[in-house]
Amino acid sequence: MPTRSCSTSSSRRGASTRPTSPAGGARSMTSFRVEHFPFTRPAIKSWAEPDGRHANWPVVYTLSSNREIYVGETLNAIGRLRQHIDSDAKQHLEAARIVIDETFNKSVCLDLESYLIRLFAGDGKYTVVNRNEGITNADYFDRVRYRATFDEIFEQLRAAGMFTRDIPDIENNDLFKLSPFKALNPEQAVVMEGILEGLFDDIDTGRHGTIVVQGDPGTGKTIVGIFLVKLLRDIEHADLDDRTENDSLFSDFFTAGYVEMLKDFKIGIVVPQQSLRKSVQKVFAKTPQLEKGMVLTPFQVGESDEQFDLLVVDEAHRLNQRANQPSGGLNKKFREINEKLFGIDDLTKTQLDWIRAKSRHQVLLLDQAQTVRPADLPGRVVGPLVTQAKEQGRFYPLASQMRVAGGADYIDFIRRMLRAEVSEPREFAGYDLRIFDDLGEMHAAIRARDDEHGLARLAAGFAWEWKSKKDATAFDISIGGVELRWNGTQTDWVNSPGALEEVGSIHTLQGYDLNYAGVIIGPDLRLDPATGHVVADLDSYFDKKGKEANPKLGLTYDADDVLQFIVNIYAVLLTRGMKGTYVYVCDPALKRYLRGVLPIA
Repeated sequence: MPTRSCSTSSSRRGASTRPTSPAGGARSMTSFRVEHFPFTRPAIKSWAEPDGRHANWPVVYTLSSNREIYVGETLNAIGRLRQHIDSDAKQHLEAARIVIDETFNKSVCLDLESYLIRLFAGDGKYTVVNRNEGITNADYFDRVRYRATFDEIFEQLRAAGMFTRDIPDIENNDLFKLSPFKALNPEQAVVMEGILEGLFDDIDTGRHGTIVVQGDPGTGKTIVGIFLVKLLRDIEHADLDDRTENDSLFSDFFTAGYVEMLKDFKIGIVVPQQSLRKSVQKVFAKTPQLEKGMVLTPFQVGESDEQFDLLVVDEAHRLNQRANQPSGGLNKKFREINEKLFGIDDLTKTQLDWIRAKSRHQVLLLDQAQTVRPADLPGRVVGPLVTQAKEQGRFYPLASQMRVAGGADYIDFIRRMLRAEVSEPREFAGYDLRIFDDLGEMHAAIRARDDEHGLARLAAGFAWEWKSKKDATAFDISIGGVELRWNGTQTDWVNSPGALEEVGSIHTLQGYDLNYAGVIIGPDLRLDPATGHVVADLDSYFDKKGKEANPKLGLTYDADDVLQFIVNIYAVLLTRGMKGTYVYVCDPALKRYLRGVLPIA
C-alpha cells in the first residue's frame, strides 16, 4: 500500500498568525483589489511586477472560460499562472482574475478559495473544474472580519458578471447544499481520512469490506458520501504531472500508488428516496468526473449486469427488507432480483444484501433513529452491521451538528420531548423555536420567514388522507378554518412553485435542509393523560405502508411498533430547520405538555 506523510487532517489548513501588511500597518477591510487580464502568456508576462511582488505574496485567483472556472490560491502568483498555462487541462481557459489584499495571509487565502469554490458551484453559471482534495472549515485570527471582506469580493465579482445570483439565493440552492466542494469540519475530515485509509487498505489486501458512518440528523452524512465519490474520482483521474495542486487536506492520496488502485474503479451512490435522489443527480450532472447515471436506486443496483467496486449508500436505513412494495411491478422486481443474485427468492434477503452482492466495497451512511416505515431495514440487520464494522475498525461516528443552529443538544431535546421525557422548558440561544396555538398564525410566520430567508416550509406527519392526489381541487388538511394540501410533487418539492402554500411529508423532506420548518403534529401522535405517555392513534395515521403487516415474513405491527415510526417521523421533521422550527399540535393533551416545555409564540 502507498505510504503517506504523517501530517494530520486537522493541521493542514488551520494554522494562522495575526495578519499584518507588508509595511506593518493597520488592516483595512476594504483594501482588496481584483485585477483582470487575459489568460495568455503575453498577458501573464506583462502582469509580472518588476519588484517580484507577484511572486511572493498570498493571493486567490480564478481562471475562467464561458462555461468553466478554476479557483486557486498561491504564494507565487506568477509561477502558478505559468504552471497553469503550460498545463493541458487549463490551457483552454481564457480570463484570469487575481484577488490581492496586503492584509491576506495563507489561512485567509485558503478560506477565501474554499468560499468562492462553494459559491461558484452553488450558483451554477460555471462548471467548477477544481479537484476535490479537501478543505477543512478551520478558524483563524479575525476570521469574522475577513468574512465581511469576502462578501465584498463576491459582490465585486458578481458585478463583473461572474455570478448570476446573490449569496442567500445560492445558499438555498441544492447545487450549493449538496455540492462536493464543501469545507469539511474537523470531525468530517477525520472520518473522511479514516474511510480512505480503510478503503485503500481493503483494496490493497483484496479484502471485501463494509464501512459504516453513523450520525444524527444534520451531522453531514450525505455530504460525506458525495464528497467521497468526487474525491475518489478525482484521484482516479489525477494528472500526476500537474503539480499545481499539492497543498490540501488529502493531497497525499494523489500519488501514483493510489491512482493505480483506482484504475477503472466503478463507483455508484445509492439514494433510496426519490426526491433526494433527483437532487443529487442534478448536482452530479453539473460536476466534472461525476455523472447523473452514478446516482442509483437499490433496484437499479440489483438489476445491473455490472459489478461495482464501491457503492456508497446514503440513508442506508431506508433500504428495504422484503415487504409489500408500492407497486406490483416492484414486488415482481424484488423477487426477480433475489432469484438472479441468490438462485432462489430468499425472503430473508434485503436490499442491503443486493448492495453487498453487487459490490466489493460498501460505505453505508445511516441513522437507525430515522427509520420511518416497517419496510425499512430492521434493527436485527442494522445492529449486527454496526457491531461488525466496529470490530473491524470500519465504523466512523459523526456527532457535530452542521444543520440546526440549536446544536446537538437540540436534537437530543427533540427526541426526548417526543417521548414525553422533558419536564422543564428549554430555549436554545440563536435558534427560533416556538409553539403556536393557531395554525393560520404559524403559516403566516412561515411566509414571513420565507420572505426574509427563503426555504421556509410547512411539514406534517401523515395524519391526513391524501385526497388531492386524486382530486386536485380537494384539501387534505383542515384545521380551525385553515385548509391545506399535501405536497404537489414528490420530486424536489422544497424548491417547487407553490410549495410555500403546501405541506411536505416525511417522504419529500427526509435528507433536506430548510431554513425554517413549521411542523404540524397531527392526531396520529397523542398524549395519554392518565399515564403521561405518548401513544399512537392508528386510526389517524394514513400512511398505509407505515403500518401494514408483512405476511411474507410473518410480521405484524401493533400500536407500540407504529408509535416508534411516528416518533421517528416527527423527530426528522422537527430537525429540518437550520434557523428555526415552529410547532402546531392537534392533540389537546399533547399540546398542553408541549406548551410547558417550548417557548410560546
